Amino acid sequence: MSNVITPKDKLTAYERWELPSFDPEGSVKVTGNASGMKLPTAAQLEEIQQQAHDEAFEQGRKAGHDAGYEAGYAQGAQQVADDAARLASLVSSMEQALAEVNQQISQSLLDLALELTQKMVHQALEVKPELLLDVISNAIGNLPHFNPSAHLVLHPADAEIVRESMGEQLAHSGWKIFEDVKVSRGGVRVETANSQIDATVETRWKRITANLGQESTWLRNL
Repeated sequence: MSNVITPKDKLTAYERWELPSFDPEGSVKVTGNASGMKLPTAAQLEEIQQQAHDEAFEQGRKAGHDAGYEAGYAQGAQQVADDAARLASLVSSMEQALAEVNQQISQSLLDLALELTQKMVHQALEVKPELLLDVISNAIGNLPHFNPSAHLVLHPADAEIVRESMGEQLAHSGWKIFEDVKVSRGGVRVETANSQIDATVETRWKRITANLGQESTWLRNL
């Protein structure tokens, strides 16, 4: 049997009432009770009951506090995770919106640039219509020297300029000039028996805008 003595303040409520004592000869000291035990009074029993109730309440409160803390921590962690997810979704939406705005702005700037370019080309052709001569020279240079039935199709106003500037040279090479009001100023169709080069401004403009990934129609009147 262990000789370790538990301090009184460490005993439970039911252990803290006074146990019977034994003398060295083994006889029991009887004090006021025939059984040899000193029984607790009614007040002591009430105190013991109250202490037991308080201890049970404290243990339950502590257990509830721990459980409440864990539940609160889990709830808080979930709230933080939900807030982080909402924030990430908001940031993603903002980035997408900014990307769409940037794309719209870029497209608007490109459309404006193409519109201004058309106006500048129109003005250049009106001020200096002889720019068409370089187009014709380049187109003819891409064809073989011998071209039966070779001819140019031009707007009547441009045809007059070409006759004045290149008429003799073209006639010497066997080229003829035809007029067509459907051909826009500044453009030309170069046709032979075996090939055709479309150098109208509509087609040239379409090639330029296609290289930019755009679809833009040349407007004859601006």
